[in-house]
Amino acid sequence: MKLKLLILASTISLSVSAQNKIQVTAHRGDWRNAPENSLRAFQYAAQMGVDIVELDLKKTKDGVVVIMHDGTIDRTTNGKGKPADYTFDEIRKFGLRNGIGRVTQNQIPTLKEVMLALKGTGVKVNLDKSYDYYPEAFAVLKETGTIKQAIFKSEVPYADLKARYSNLIDSIIYMPVVNLDKPEAKQVIVDYLKNMKPYAFELIFTKDTSAVLKDNKFITQTGSKVWINSLWASLNGGHDDDTAVEDDNKKDSWDWIIAHGATIIQTDRPLLMLEYLRKKHLHK
Repeated sequence: MKLKLLILASTISLSVSAQNKIQVTAHRGDWRNAPENSLRAFQYAAQMGVDIVELDLKKTKDGVVVIMHDGTIDRTTNGKGKPADYTFDEIRKFGLRNGIGRVTQNQIPTLKEVMLALKGTGVKVNLDKSYDYYPEAFAVLKETGTIKQAIFKSEVPYADLKARYSNLIDSIIYMPVVNLDKPEAKQVIVDYLKNMKPYAFELIFTKDTSAVLKDNKFITQTGSKVWINSLWASLNGGHDDDTAVEDDNKKDSWDWIIAHGATIIQTDRPLLMLEYLRKKHLHK
């Protein structure tokens, strides 16, 4: 009997420990050490031990899905114009700029290249700015055998998602982005939970007064995760990376985010975030 109790206690302890772990998402990869949204930035992030990398999708003139945040390539490369202005062969002639603006040998990568590079690593890929490209992105994931490694996302309510992509939503890992500043925010979450099991809910807010932040167990008790961004103060009511690192104030930044139920944190400081969480035994 004592042995059974010890085994049960051990199982419970492991379960609680697993639940308390927080996943880390590297925003545009490790862009402090490689150009943002470059293949190298994602590989560096994976090597440091992040759980997820975030990237942004665009399409070339000939329909190749590439990684680019902005509407144009002006800021991040030595080229000009929209990705859709160029064929894939043409756009590969441009070099990505690093953090100080210097042009490098890094090329604009394709989604296929990223998925193949991270395949089997256990690192998931968050497909931001992808709503218009779901079918094309899904085709890449199917081709590369990485459907279970990618997270689709959008800011639309469930009804809109179903109306546009009813043929896909049962085949993908999906995460709604919910603006907590809007009065209908909780209802948007509830509607999703009634109709599907999202991987997580990305909660964004300029004000930190939402009731969802005070109690979001109605999300996590379903198995879905709570994603809170620590980058950019405008996404988290001022509880951001710069407060944590530059002001050395973890209490009002990373600790605040953890205390308000985050089980995934997207950061511009992935290495420092990993070190911090590991010291608190909150990361594997």
